[in-house]
Amino acid sequence: MPLILVVDDYQDGREMLVELLSDAGYRVEQAEDGQTALELARKLRPDLLLLDLALPDIDGWEVARRLKRSRNTSKIPIVALTAHTFDVHAQSARAVGCDAFVTKPCEIDSLLERIAGMISRREGSAT
Repeated sequence: MPLILVVDDYQDGREMLVELLSDAGYRVEQAEDGQTALELARKLRPDLLLLDLALPDIDGWEVARRLKRSRNTSKIPIVALTAHTFDVHAQSARAVGCDAFVTKPCEIDSLLERIAGMISRREGSAT
């Protein structure tokens, strides 16, 4: 079962995503801040990271930047899951390494399809 790391400082949102992803058959770990996200990503090397961009301590922009610069974590797909809704935010997220940009609130089925597709492409490129 693929592992997804959910990073969000808003506990209710994080718990909702964890439950949704668990019900969809994924293993899920979670972090509530940028530093913990970096530590867990390096340690666990998840199959995908759902990343809020507005985080305490180290924001999601910097988390993505650091993970994509590291040889050990650069291949982890990152989905920016954020309330930032302007095109400039999506462009900036992609510029720091996010592979996808989803605004909150989002359509659950669409999010699950996007996650499944990204994990499938990652698994296909690993063989």
